[in-house]
Amino acid sequence: MTAQSSVLSAKRTVLGALVLSACASCAAAKPALRVCADPNNLPFSNERREGFENRLAAMLAEDIGARVEYTWWAQRRGFVRNTLREGTCDLIMGVPSGFEMARTSQPYYRSTYVFVSREDRALDVRSFDDPRLRTLKVGVQMIGDDFANSPPAHALSARGMVSNVVGYSVLDDYSKPNPPAHVMAAVASGEVDTAIVWGPLAGYFARREPVPLKLSPVSPQVDLPSLPFVFDISMGVRRGDTERLQTVNDFITRRRADIDKVLDEFGVPRLDVVSHQARSR
Repeated sequence: MTAQSSVLSAKRTVLGALVLSACASCAAAKPALRVCADPNNLPFSNERREGFENRLAAMLAEDIGARVEYTWWAQRRGFVRNTLREGTCDLIMGVPSGFEMARTSQPYYRSTYVFVSREDRALDVRSFDDPRLRTLKVGVQMIGDDFANSPPAHALSARGMVSNVVGYSVLDDYSKPNPPAHVMAAVASGEVDTAIVWGPLAGYFARREPVPLKLSPVSPQVDLPSLPFVFDISMGVRRGDTERLQTVNDFITRRRADIDKVLDEFGVPRLDVVSHQARSR
């Protein structure tokens, strides 16, 4: 290599370093959108940022000229306390509207629990009063240690259906990918005849099982006297964080069509949102 080419090479190296340094400075100059999320919970979020909540967080950050910065924490008991309330992050991308532990935005989608079964079984169960449920093996998502902690489990128990019910904890083996999805695999394999699953999870993983699965929304939407199977979903900020709440609400209003496209891509079953008013409590 000649002296001249050595000088040119050195200049290119220095120039490249300056460009990279400038790009890094630009990124660092952007304010951080600090998001609380689960690193192993598709279709909602994961550490690879493959979930629809990851996508929406990136969309929101771009919209406001920010960069996304995550606090990762398993979304189970203590999630809000150890993230949002500790101040390590400022936004949870998906919480029930009116969630007591945060201040919630206007809803950006409304979904429902669904009955899931193999298409080749042609069951098409839609109601907890369907008499076939008493003879079928029924899978149900469980949040804690008893059947009273999720709406479908409670509805089955209220009708005396316990011995034929198989519980699948959403807090399953966290060393494996996407623990809450195991109930869908149980339907596909025939381990259970049907299962009642939260819609976004069911819609996403139904497309990924080796056999076609049918999803049927639970009907009616409320089990009397007051057990709902349909929920509005919002974004959550700390109480008193009025400015951030307004930013989130503005984003949802302006980008609703784009949000819907993302939800469609992930197979999220949706119903019309009842109210577009922000929850203020």
